[in-house]
Amino acid sequence: MKILPLITASLVLATLYALVMERDALRALAGAPPAEAQTTQAEEPVAALSVVTQVIEERDVDSAVILRGRTEAVRRVEVRSETSSLVISDPLERGARITAGDVLCELDPGTRRASLAEAQARLAEAEINFTTASRLSEDGFAAQTRVASADATRRGAMAAVEAAQAELARLVIRAPFDGLLEAPTAQRGSLLSAGGLCGTVIQMNPILLIGFASEAQVDRIEEGALAGARLLSGREVMGRVSFLSRSADPATRTFRVEISVDNADLSVREGLSADILIGATAVRGHLVPGSALTLDSNGALGLRVVDGERRTSFAPVSVLRDTPQGFWVQGLPRQAEVIVVGHEYVSDGVIVNTQRRNAER
Repeated sequence: MKILPLITASLVLATLYALVMERDALRALAGAPPAEAQTTQAEEPVAALSVVTQVIEERDVDSAVILRGRTEAVRRVEVRSETSSLVISDPLERGARITAGDVLCELDPGTRRASLAEAQARLAEAEINFTTASRLSEDGFAAQTRVASADATRRGAMAAVEAAQAELARLVIRAPFDGLLEAPTAQRGSLLSAGGLCGTVIQMNPILLIGFASEAQVDRIEEGALAGARLLSGREVMGRVSFLSRSADPATRTFRVEISVDNADLSVREGLSADILIGATAVRGHLVPGSALTLDSNGALGLRVVDGERRTSFAPVSVLRDTPQGFWVQGLPRQAEVIVVGHEYVSDGVIVNTQRRNAER
């Protein structure tokens, strides 16, 4: 009976020896990795998140600026009266073509011709008095003061004649330039006071295409650049940039751009919508999905990118233009691995597991 405890003790000692001294051999026999390997694996960093990335390379952006705009007359003038009187001319019809100098409205002269005749008579009298005083002064029979007084009277009479002639000239209101009448001129018999509207003249040749460029676009546009536009009707027109604003609209922070287009046949109307394409200096950028854009803690626009060690960082960018495929941006390195799915859940310096989409070529 005393041999059984000895056998039990021997088995326990053998088991303890195997577990302590031959542990690696037992783990190898069981198919488990060595303890050192477990320690090494435990020390490796574990990625907290999995994200989808896309490798995007810098490319040439289309060398054109696209704007949405409208057509506008190059000049529009409200022709108004400088004096008060009744209109004695027949009105011109709306849309009539006119030439610079054509009579738009003619006013009743009233007593203005009589005033001119009176001023001319006083001038003739003043001329005679001045001539007489000058001759008497030369012979020593008149003082110089008398000559000066006669000369002043003569000059005053001349000014009165000029004023009467100018008042008569104001009775005929003429077109300031070639164009079209936007509305009929004043009706016969109507009273025009000083400042009263005779008619509105618009100049339609050339016609202007008006667009508004953003801060990112304006530096790529130059005066004289070739531009084209497609009107809502499908018609295409060509012209050149004739004006580029130096100050931004305070409400929209955009810059006015004017493109002058030949319209000799007056076929392009004012107020038409147009898609404008302006030739611009070429730039390089990255085409990124719009959903990949995000904001940092300071509100700056940018993208989350991954480096060679799978660490994330924020890269601020500026938007060049938008397209149906995404946004063209500047600010990334020549080749960038951009997080396109999962960027909302990571911050700078995080190690992530990446699953790449098809890389752009």
